[in-house]
Amino acid sequence: MCVIGIGIDLVDTARFKATLARWDRRFIKRMFLEGEQAYCDATSQPWMHYAARFAVKEAVAKAFATGIGSRLSWLDIEVIRDAATGAPSIALSAQGRALADSLGVRNVLISISHTGSQAIAQAVLAGACGKE
Repeated sequence: MCVIGIGIDLVDTARFKATLARWDRRFIKRMFLEGEQAYCDATSQPWMHYAARFAVKEAVAKAFATGIGSRLSWLDIEVIRDAATGAPSIALSAQGRALADSLGVRNVLISISHTGSQAIAQAVLAGACGKE
């Protein structure tokens, strides 16, 4: 496997908390799918988990070198958790998967971390090297 793209994003969690307070569910529904909302809303500090997922979406968009826009939207990237391990990963919508396929992306690997004041995420796009 070869690296096709990488992306990273850092989010100030206090600023994100203020954004959520200002825009509430309108903002959340524009950025996050139902499964993400259910997970974050079930935690004691939802803003922290929303901030981390926002960072993932930004990191993935940067790895694809598209940013968020017509080729890849907020709702084309869903942060999910492995049922057995709890490890984060992503699921792409049909549009996101089509973009990945066009670039030869086989896997999107992510890592998330957060502290009391920041959330960070990294994304790596992996695909075939040459002719395999």
